[in-house]
Amino acid sequence: MDIGIIGAMDEEIEILLKNIKISKKEIKAGMQFNIGTLWDKEVVVVRSGIGKVNAAVCTQILIDDYKADKIINVGVAGGIGENIYPGDVVIADSLVQHDIDTSVFGDKLGQIPRLEAFDFKCDEELVKLAKNACEKNTNYNSFVGRIVSGDQFIASLEKINWLKEEFDAIGCEMEGGSIAQVCYLNNVPFVIIRSISDNASNGAHIDYEKFIPIAVENSTNILKSMIEAM
Repeated sequence: MDIGIIGAMDEEIEILLKNIKISKKEIKAGMQFNIGTLWDKEVVVVRSGIGKVNAAVCTQILIDDYKADKIINVGVAGGIGENIYPGDVVIADSLVQHDIDTSVFGDKLGQIPRLEAFDFKCDEELVKLAKNACEKNTNYNSFVGRIVSGDQFIASLEKINWLKEEFDAIGCEMEGGSIAQVCYLNNVPFVIIRSISDNASNGAHIDYEKFIPIAVENSTNILKSMIEAM
C-alpha cells in the first residue's frame, strides 16, 4: 500500500519529484502519477490540477488504482484570522465546502444534502505527525483548525470575514474539501496541510512568485518528517 501525496500545481510537488526514486509513471485522467520511493516509503505523487473536481478525481484514482492507504494534500491557502500571516502553516482538523448551499431546504450552509457528515475530519494521527513536524521549525507559526474549500478564489475581505463567522475557518482554498469528502466516503485516513500566501483579515500578503519556493520548502520539510515517522 502506498501513501498518496497530492499537490494542485506543479510547483507544489516539484521538490518531491526531485527526491523520489521513481519506478513508474502513469497518465490517468490527464494526471501523471509518479510511483516510487520517497524517504524509504512507497508513495504516489501527483499534481491534481486546480479545483474540487480535479482533486476529487485524483483522490479516487489514488484509492482505487494505487490502493493508497493514506492521503496527504499539500499546497497554498489564504489565511483567515488576524494572527495568521504569510509563510505560516495551517493543518486542517476538519474541512467544509463553503460553496455548497441548499439552505432553501433547511440545510446548513456547507452541508452536502443527504450526507450524514457536515464536516470531514482529518485523521488524528496524521494531524499529530504534521503538528510535530511543524514544531521542529521556528521559521513560521503553525495552526490547527478548519479549512474551507470552494471553486472560488477568495479575495474579498467581506467574504473572508463571512467564512470566519459562518464556519470558524482559519484557511480557505480550492481542493481540500473534495479530497476530504472522497477519503471520508472510502474510509481512508487523510490530512490537508497548507502554507499561507496571504490574509485579507490583516492585510498581509507576499509576492506569489517569491512565496512559492518558501511554501514548497516548508511543505517538503513537513512531509519528510511525517513520512520518516510513519
